[in-house]
This record gives sequence, C-alpha cells and structure tokens, in this order.
Amino acid sequence: MPYRPDVRIGLLTREYPPDVYGGAGVHVDHLVPALRALIDVDVHCFGEPRPEQPHTHAHVPPTGLAGANPALQTLGVDLSMVAALAGPPAVDLVHSHTWYANMAGHLAKILHGVPHVVTAHSLEPRRPWKAEQLGGGYRLSSWVERTSYEDADAVIAVSEGMRRDVLDCYPALDPARVHVVYNGIDTAFYHPDPARDAVRAAGVDPDRPSVVFVGRITRQKGLAHLVAAAHEIDHEAQIVLCAGAPDTPEIAEETEKAVAELSASRPGVVWVRRMLPTTEVRQLLSAATVFVCPSVYEPLGIVNLEAMACGTAVVASDVGGIPEVVDDGGTGLLVHFDEHAVDEFRAGLAAAVNALLADPERAAAMGAAGRVRAEREFAWEQAAARTVEIYRAVG
Repeated sequence: MPYRPDVRIGLLTREYPPDVYGGAGVHVDHLVPALRALIDVDVHCFGEPRPEQPHTHAHVPPTGLAGANPALQTLGVDLSMVAALAGPPAVDLVHSHTWYANMAGHLAKILHGVPHVVTAHSLEPRRPWKAEQLGGGYRLSSWVERTSYEDADAVIAVSEGMRRDVLDCYPALDPARVHVVYNGIDTAFYHPDPARDAVRAAGVDPDRPSVVFVGRITRQKGLAHLVAAAHEIDHEAQIVLCAGAPDTPEIAEETEKAVAELSASRPGVVWVRRMLPTTEVRQLLSAATVFVCPSVYEPLGIVNLEAMACGTAVVASDVGGIPEVVDDGGTGLLVHFDEHAVDEFRAGLAAAVNALLADPERAAAMGAAGRVRAEREFAWEQAAARTVEIYRAVG
C-alpha cells in the first residue's frame, strides 16, 4: 500500500478506552495514537458511544439478542461493525484484534473487498479453560478465530513465541503471512515513581520489601501457583496481590480459599481486589522489590514491560513470548513452567523470588537494566511503523 494521507484503516476491537481490562485493550489504546501519526484510523469498538473521541464508533449487541449466549451477542456487534465499515467514509483495510472482532474483519473483507489484517493477542486452542467460562460459546469463538486467521491477508503475532503458536495451531496458514510486531510500552507514563500515597492506601508498607502480582483472576495468569509458592517466600516480605475480575464463580471461590490459607500461615499478605487505576499500579510496581508473573500462557506479557519500565526486577515463567521480554539474569529471572510438574514450578518461583529478596542490590540492578531495555527495544512508535509496513504490503 503506497503511503497516502487519505488511506483509511478500520481498526476493530472489543476493548477501547475507557473500557480497557486486558492486554489487548492496552495494546490498541497505545497503538492507535502511534498509527494516527502515520495514517488515518477509524476505530470500531464495543460499548457505549464515545462522542469525546473523534473517529471512534461504538457498537452494541442488537436488542433481539438480549439474553442470548455472549458469543452470539459478540457476532451481533460484529455485524454492526461490518455495516458501518461501508462508510462514509469507507476504509481501505481492516485490522481486527481478538476473536471478538475477528469475524467483523473477515466479513468486511468478503463484503467490502478490502484486505484483512489480524493481530494475534492470544489463541483459543491455547486457552482450553475458557470452556469453563463460555461453554458452547468457546466452540463458537474457536471457529471464529480459525476462520478469520486462515483467510486473513496477514497475521501479526506479538512475539516470536506467539508466531510459532499461530503456525502450530493453524498449519494451513502460509508462514509468509505471519509477521512479528512486539507490543510497546509507554515509558513516559510507566517510569520509576517515587510517590507512595497509593501504596500506603492499598495497605502496603513502602519501607518493607514487597513481592507484587498484577493481573486478572484467570487460569492463564497462574495466580494459584504464586499463592502456593508464597508459603515458602521469605516472611519478611509482603505479598501484594492486585487481582480482581475472576473469570468464573468457581475460580473466585478457589482463590478466596487459597488466599485465606496463605494469610493464616504468614504475615504481610495484601489482596487488592479492585481494578486499580494505572497511576496506582505504577506506584505499586515502582515500590516493589520484585514483580512476579507466574502465567501459564502469555503471548508477550505487557505487564512485565510495565514493571521493567518502572525499574523493578521481574520473576516470570518462561512461557510464550516472556523470554523475549525478560532477559534471564539481566532484567530478572525466568522459571521453567511444565504443566506436568507444577510443584517444581512453584518451588522455582519461591526460590527465584527469595534469591532477589536476599540480594536487594542485584534486584535493583536488574530493575535498572529493565528500564533501559524497555526504553530501547519496546517503543510504540516502532510497533506502529512496522504495522504500517504490513498494511502497505497487503494493500
């Protein structure tokens, strides 16, 4: 696609500010402004109208689908997006994010004759636990993802590990159509923050060592493994769990029980259940001695970049794209995850965290190196420029 000021992209997403709850939402929140510095972008998202945001079009499920399976409601929103993409103004290419918007991109390609680019933030075959949450809707989401990926003009993976997963799950895809564009991090916002008011308000003592987790309560994020490991983490350190939005009542109950048992066995357990504003997350990350990411599946792991940009050492599982972000021995420590050896994984988490708690100078040096790495290698401007190159190649 030759660059022209009048080229217009339709970017399709479920999450968009102010409704951001996961990594895909963070991604589009930062990618869109960087893209708009290079090319025209119309955003089509789920939810209520956003009149304060120019060139942003929100869509809700058709009233006739009220009470239907959530996956069907998602497809209803997708149909609304497809109709709106006809214009005016019409778009030259559509770019969808997550299965929630993939079918809108797929149908827009068929109906409007425009190229379709997909960004792979996660893969349904790699998240079988979603069947607990969605039931038959998981089978539908899996079909949507497969159909849209296999027919897309280009698939963008957020890491080399994710690219391997895409090709493993969808072997019909031509590898030449699968590209890698790393997520970025806003290092102007995520930086070492000396403020501690939000830390104290959360019940955390900023003058004591702390081990911090930030994430949703879902099987993917591995919170249960960290809670189990925390029994063996130095009791002088605080265990700070910024964890909310459980996927199901069952996992909520499991987490309640596990954290209660942990709190009874050791001091300094702080559970922040609400979804924190990013300014408060920045303070907690900056105050932490160690940030822990015990995910069992992670295409890249933006939260590790956030911790690194705040100058904090990271202990993380070695799954997916995490080893491409966390430099083992340089910006943190990686722990091998094997679903058939979870006790060893949990022991490894505790040992890695304890090693850094016992050597705060080493932890601080890793945090400083992480800040440098985040600034040097993970800029949103780089991600946007590479994305536009892919647009041009398929246009």
